[in-house]
Amino acid sequence: MIAQPKASHFVNGDWMEDTAGEALEVLYPATQEVIARLHCATPGVIEAAIAGAVAAQADWAARKPVERARVLRRAADLIRARGEDLARLETLDTGKPLQETRVADWPSGADSLEYFAGLAPTLTGETIPLGGDFAYTLREPLGVCAGIGAWNYPSQIACWKAAPALSTGNAMVFKPSEMTPLGALQLAAILIEAGAPAGLFNVVQGRGPVGAALATDPRIAKVSLTGSVPTGARVYQAAAAGMKHVTMELGGKSPLIVFADADLDSAVGAAMLGNFYSSGQICSNGTRVFVEKPVKEAFLAKLAERTGRIIAGDPLDEATQFGPLISAAQHEKVMGYIARAKAEGARLVCGGAAGNAGPLFVQPTVFADVTDAMTLAREEVFGPVMAVLEFETESEVIARANGTDFGLAAGVFTGDLARGHRVVAQLQAGTTWINAYNLTPVEMPFGAVKASGLGRENSRAAVEHYTQLKAVYVGMGPVDSPY
Repeated sequence: MIAQPKASHFVNGDWMEDTAGEALEVLYPATQEVIARLHCATPGVIEAAIAGAVAAQADWAARKPVERARVLRRAADLIRARGEDLARLETLDTGKPLQETRVADWPSGADSLEYFAGLAPTLTGETIPLGGDFAYTLREPLGVCAGIGAWNYPSQIACWKAAPALSTGNAMVFKPSEMTPLGALQLAAILIEAGAPAGLFNVVQGRGPVGAALATDPRIAKVSLTGSVPTGARVYQAAAAGMKHVTMELGGKSPLIVFADADLDSAVGAAMLGNFYSSGQICSNGTRVFVEKPVKEAFLAKLAERTGRIIAGDPLDEATQFGPLISAAQHEKVMGYIARAKAEGARLVCGGAAGNAGPLFVQPTVFADVTDAMTLAREEVFGPVMAVLEFETESEVIARANGTDFGLAAGVFTGDLARGHRVVAQLQAGTTWINAYNLTPVEMPFGAVKASGLGRENSRAAVEHYTQLKAVYVGMGPVDSPY
């Protein structure tokens, strides 16, 4: 089972290799088989990528927005035409089931490219009448942007960053996670095939030092990171030294609140999606599920029954619904959180053991009677482990839901829409849902507050983070000066 690309990097419109870079093995999480061998970017590769992006960006920004839009739209069409092959590659790279990668990874990326292609020609400035004089504004690209991706949605993240950046006239140098480096290379090749100029979107591989080299280079105008809170703090500090623009989409410990009048079947389904999809490796997951006391046991009964029917197994099998964790280190971490939850007195409802479908599987796990002070309620697990907490009043659950340094996402399930709106308005989170969870259409902004990050991805809001406004004052008469 091999997914070896032509070379480790894609720079200036073609594949690039430098075997002097540190070796980088790519493992298929389901079997731990080596499916590709790459090399981390050397200083020479990084220099070529940045210099090439600088050269490409000037020409790209000078093009009509509709010309840039055509390139992005063709790229979206190519992704959709090759959907099955790209889904299989994503499964090999991440270990996520094929039935997920067919609908939630590259398709989301194609949607993003298509959306920002349509948006590009509509981005205009405004005129400001000032009596005889007037002013106007221009929305300009920032220049060369660095994108740093995470391992859980590698190809979607690459598209989510590339689409708004490129549509507004920027170039990008993208570093995928060293654990899932394959999809971004395909995006770079597809963009060239769609008509993008060489150097516009370059991909370089590597670990932290490669990301740091991008974040600190003076030619990089903006850094967009998806990753952990500690990584975000380091990258933010490095970017701040150069007064660079930043977008940070980091971790979370998000609340999902279920009131007694909610449709319990829908709430259970959302809780499962918000904890077990992608084996729980999603930053916005609703891992603190607050259930109103009168319906808690009924909720748990439905949850346990449906969780027991989840099909775990070979991610390339179309019947598989649940795959492995990304790495041995992540598996050990998740099992450690399960052991600690048991030791701290949480009640195990189902799961709780390493799965028998492969070495990196963990059973979908539910703990009840979790308290706010328990580790499981305070720290991001990034695995298929749900914490169910009980509450009695609306004001109580709002305060408890907000009692965290994180602020990425939140959800509310209730039959009373007035209450749904009222509660969401008080939740300290950047992305929220009422009677739904973890749906992230490109038309809707996605982002966080508090320690979970800053800036927004997707929607028209993303344009604000890849452009800057220039104000132009036009004098229409002689200058009135006292000198």
